[in-house]
Amino acid sequence: MKRFVEFVWNTKWALSLSAGILLGLSWPPFPFPFLVFPAFFLLFRLIDICDTAREAAYWAYPGLIVWNIITTYWMVMATVAGGIAAILANSAVMTVPIMLMYLFQKKLHSHWLIAITQTATWINYEYLHHLWDLAWPWLALGNAWANVPSLVQYISATGYLGISLWIVLVTALAYQATKTQSRKPVYASVVVLLIFPLISLVQFSSLNVETDGSLETVVAQPNYDTATYPDFGGYSDAYEALDVVLEISDSVRTDSTELVVWPESGIRTQIYSARVNDRAANEIKQLLKEKAAEWDLTLLSGVVYYEFFDLDNAPSLSRGTGSNPYLYYNAALGFYPDSTIEVYRKHNLVPVVERIPFIHFLDAIDVFDWVSFADIQAFGKGYEPTSFKADGVKTQALICYDSVFPSWVRRFVQDGAGFITIITNDGWWGNTSGHEQHFSYARLRAIEFRRWVVRSANNGISGIIDPSGSIKVETKYWTKTAFRYDVPIIYEQTLYSRFGDWLPYSMIVITGWGILLLLFRKFRPEKAISST
Repeated sequence: MKRFVEFVWNTKWALSLSAGILLGLSWPPFPFPFLVFPAFFLLFRLIDICDTAREAAYWAYPGLIVWNIITTYWMVMATVAGGIAAILANSAVMTVPIMLMYLFQKKLHSHWLIAITQTATWINYEYLHHLWDLAWPWLALGNAWANVPSLVQYISATGYLGISLWIVLVTALAYQATKTQSRKPVYASVVVLLIFPLISLVQFSSLNVETDGSLETVVAQPNYDTATYPDFGGYSDAYEALDVVLEISDSVRTDSTELVVWPESGIRTQIYSARVNDRAANEIKQLLKEKAAEWDLTLLSGVVYYEFFDLDNAPSLSRGTGSNPYLYYNAALGFYPDSTIEVYRKHNLVPVVERIPFIHFLDAIDVFDWVSFADIQAFGKGYEPTSFKADGVKTQALICYDSVFPSWVRRFVQDGAGFITIITNDGWWGNTSGHEQHFSYARLRAIEFRRWVVRSANNGISGIIDPSGSIKVETKYWTKTAFRYDVPIIYEQTLYSRFGDWLPYSMIVITGWGILLLLFRKFRPEKAISST
């Protein structure tokens, strides 16, 4: 065993692959989140024994690919080529912070400064990676702890990046302890390791969030087989599919129900902003308006929504020709008892699958109009955090990928959302770990904002999550079902909902300071290594 440990410790490829395997096994549904600590410890060792930043990236890349494969292999369920490309590309992006962490390791004198700047670098990577057109926050380290809510309650102040801070700082300090005779980094690492979960356990055991009544809500899980039958989910037409979700909703609805929630793609036909020559779309739209009025409630559902524009007000890259420019959106519609309709257009679109990245930039540089980017962009992007109301209570309809972007969720909470609603269609990736991870991540949103979470998934997992991240209702995957729940309403604002991304902003300052030191102080690597 000793020889094996020494072999791994001194072999670059073994360090890389070992770290990747440990990171993969730390992710839901595996119950081993603590493995992120030895994984990052091995990454720091790999960084340290490389001779250049480029070499560090080169050797880290295979391990990062392994991590991505174990956790997000289900992406190939969409398209094999697209899934493989996404895994390779995301792994490549991860090498950028690795290279900067290498420079801090080799060029800075202080072991404390190395640990702090390396931690800040990784936090910056995770934060910035969810801001651009290739955003992919799925593998942010905090997500590994989604199923251990009792130990991460502090994210109500820091956001989920606080978990990443905890993980990387603990391992960075621990590794720096191997570079010096001083025991102080060891003590600091142990203190950081223990203080975060201890604070969390106190919060978890004493949590008492003031509620302002409740809202009787029905959640439907129609279990359309949209992977095999993309049009009508296995039914003969949109009317038959609609009858199914109406029936299961009505089976649990009472006269006191104020909100019915259907999943993403809950309506199996597109809906138009104006009346068009589409009989099914027109009739189903009218039927749902009448049903909301009959039931005297708000009916919330996902749908593909076509919006037409006047020529003078058409957005750039609108589709269509002549006098009928339009865009289509992955959207949610709220049908109100007074027969009015509210529309939310999905903001966070899955790169490539739902929208071509950098589409406006590509269109701008195509000065000869060689490519019709309007026709290949896929879904239009929404920019307004439109909330829905049920009996005067606001909630949102976060559509699938929206729910892993806490800064976007925060805009709804600041606007007065009394609870969080997520609608999704997780059937396309089959019975893989993807739908389990997605459900688990919703627990982090509940903690960050101290809100109840209502989740409607086409094939599952649907459920109810309380403000501590504990699961109150959880449906089985790939079943047709519906349930009713009195959802407590909360308006109290957490520190995170008030102050937002203060943590990554502070990390950007620290990283910038570290980069300035790299630029203006010519430290020798060997001096940095021997410094205490």
